[in-house]
Amino acid sequence: MSVLPQEIIRRKRDGEALSEEEIGAFVAGLVSGAVTHAQVAAFAMAVFFRGMSMAERVAFTRAMTHSGTVLDWSGLGLPGPVLDKHSTGGVGDNVSLMLAPAVAACGGFVPMISGRGLGHTGGTLDKLDSIPGYATQPDSDLFRRVVREAGAAIIGQTADLAPADKTVYAVRDVTATVESVPLITASILSKKLAAGLQALVMDVKTGSGAFMPTLEGSRELAASIAGVATGAGLPTTALITAMDQPLASAAGNAVEVRNAIDFLTGARRDPRLLEVTLALGAEMLVLGKLARTPEDGRTAMLGAYESGAAAERFARMVAALGGPADLLDRPDSHLQAAPVVRPVPAPAGGRIGAIDTRAVGLAVVALGGGRTRPQDPVDHAVGFTELAALGDTVDAQRPLALVHARSEAAADAATAALQAACSIGEAEALPPVLQRIEA
Repeated sequence: MSVLPQEIIRRKRDGEALSEEEIGAFVAGLVSGAVTHAQVAAFAMAVFFRGMSMAERVAFTRAMTHSGTVLDWSGLGLPGPVLDKHSTGGVGDNVSLMLAPAVAACGGFVPMISGRGLGHTGGTLDKLDSIPGYATQPDSDLFRRVVREAGAAIIGQTADLAPADKTVYAVRDVTATVESVPLITASILSKKLAAGLQALVMDVKTGSGAFMPTLEGSRELAASIAGVATGAGLPTTALITAMDQPLASAAGNAVEVRNAIDFLTGARRDPRLLEVTLALGAEMLVLGKLARTPEDGRTAMLGAYESGAAAERFARMVAALGGPADLLDRPDSHLQAAPVVRPVPAPAGGRIGAIDTRAVGLAVVALGGGRTRPQDPVDHAVGFTELAALGDTVDAQRPLALVHARSEAAADAATAALQAACSIGEAEALPPVLQRIEA
């Protein structure tokens, strides 16, 4: 690279604006190996403290998008729009597993490029890795074939899709630079732009389990993403949704897949999870001109669930990507189960008044369900189920949750962590969907 990476880092450290050429050179160095992981960490920290202008964000996003292949779906002759949604991450957020197949059942095509867990949040890929045989890193030909045939494919970044972001993403996770609006914006949109989308809906979380815990910060991130995406020619709307408590009643990997299967088959649908999923799906259908209004979109989404069409699309996607064809019929035969499963007693009787959702996510990480280093393995079996929600009454008969752990000692630590995260008192839960933001 013509500009020394340490000089680019120094300029950003000192609060100077970087040119498009400097940003492009730094990203090119990421791909070539001229920029080291230590320099990526220093750059990320400089951006965390100094920020980026809108022009820098657009340049950084474009550079990471074009660091690899940009997909083009026009040659497949798809009879519907190419759509996607992305969440900023939370605890018990398994929406993608139910959303993508339902949108596919409504006529959309969803090539969803997802990530692994970041910090205290769960990752969609870590959940899917708990399905035996499921290929979260297929080659581009298989990815395109599954999207065409099943209508949806949820995968990770292949080696040729936004490769620069893979490096930045992994470094952010372990250097306390996850919560940077410019870095989040570029990371999300580089993958989405590389996927060749026609429209995108963002799920920006707010509350104690969100990277942006305040509504003000969530609005800032939503506006950044909508602005950069629109500037890059990708129609995007954002919904700000609540993460003041786990979204599903399960938090972990295999346990969230099982929760999603229950949702798709109609065995159980957590009310707040259903509301957020319907709202996001309705926005996707409207942007894709598959529904005239959000109300029409909600009706179509509900129809996909009630008819079993969404479940059929999910089963087709799983099988096409190497997973078991009978996963929906026999989930217990395929999903890992933890050797220790026991109740988490409530520290006192009464109604749940507040939940430190970030602490719940960190408890799952401590169980082994997440990472503290990029190379750490993930225990797909561990986590929580039957999580009490804000306003629920807990007592000797109704515990805070069931903990799924690898050992009694791990279960003890997770029990203490969950008890500390939940407070008894008056509940003031946020509405599941708080605001809609357009560029």
